[in-house]
Amino acid sequence: MELEEMQSVWSEISGQLEKQKKLTDKMIIMMTQEQYRKKWNKIAYPEIFGSIICFSVALLIFINIDKLETWYNILFGLASASILITLPILSLRSINKMSGINFSNNSYKDTLIQYTKNKKQFQSLQKVAYYLSFILIFLILPVTSKIMGGKDMFTGIKNLWALIIFIPIGILFFVFFTKWVRKCYGNNINEAENILKDLQAEE
Repeated sequence: MELEEMQSVWSEISGQLEKQKKLTDKMIIMMTQEQYRKKWNKIAYPEIFGSIICFSVALLIFINIDKLETWYNILFGLASASILITLPILSLRSINKMSGINFSNNSYKDTLIQYTKNKKQFQSLQKVAYYLSFILIFLILPVTSKIMGGKDMFTGIKNLWALIIFIPIGILFFVFFTKWVRKCYGNNINEAENILKDLQAEE
């Protein structure tokens, strides 16, 4: 085989190897992105379910707003409904930003910058959600009492037992449930971050 023919064959083989490498790299990125999204879906699905419950309760409050009667119960009802609507929307938007990071269209550096920025926003939102949810316990209790039982918790000593019993129970449940959720979310976030770091090793 002449030198020119060997060079031509080698050039063709090199081109094919380069194409195969690009295809392999693209497949690795696609698989990595799919694994990354699966980790965030483990956070997204419970949030979607929780959002449906929040929207349903907010709708229930609006439908029964006339049953609240007094200005303070109406105020508590509107405040509760506002939190129940606002928090899920912000949370789902934040999760969508995290899971929607596109590995293939950006360099690893740009992807990491975007991830870090979105992660800080998500964690900040989680802190805000924690405090607002704690406040919601106190806001929604008299609203629930009025809508479901027709009783005003602020108009008689008879209803003090409900405050004494249900508020501590609600706080305890909230604390333990929040810790469990934060632990689950933290594990999935760390796993998603590790997947992102593994992408650097492939480059």
